Amino acid sequence: MVERVVATDEAIEMIGRLKAVHGDLLFHQSGGCCDGSSPMCYPLDEFKTGKSDVKLGAIAGCPVFIGAEQFELWSHTQLIIDIVKGRGAGFSLESPEGVRFLTRGHVFTDDETAGLAPIESAA
Repeated sequence: MVERVVATDEAIEMIGRLKAVHGDLLFHQSGGCCDGSSPMCYPLDEFKTGKSDVKLGAIAGCPVFIGAEQFELWSHTQLIIDIVKGRGAGFSLESPEGVRFLTRGHVFTDDETAGLAPIESAA
């Protein structure tokens, strides 16, 4: 089965550090005005998903969601969550660490598209 979302080793390492401090986490691929298109990291119980969110999968044991409208635009792309130096949006947990999560993409081949897992709604 082909994953809709994966993470780099560096991102997984940061997720582990954040989990040690904040407990279970959740990611939401932002499409908002404040956050641009950054993947935002929150404590699991502090971000409420709804019927308009799609669960893409999980990275490092953390569920990853995206808004349904944005999913339609990205549905042909595997999201690769990475981490880079520099400050991103202040709402995401990694911000005080001097790094930010970043989404890279890989356009699915026809064979990969055929092997995609079905999507799940958040609610």
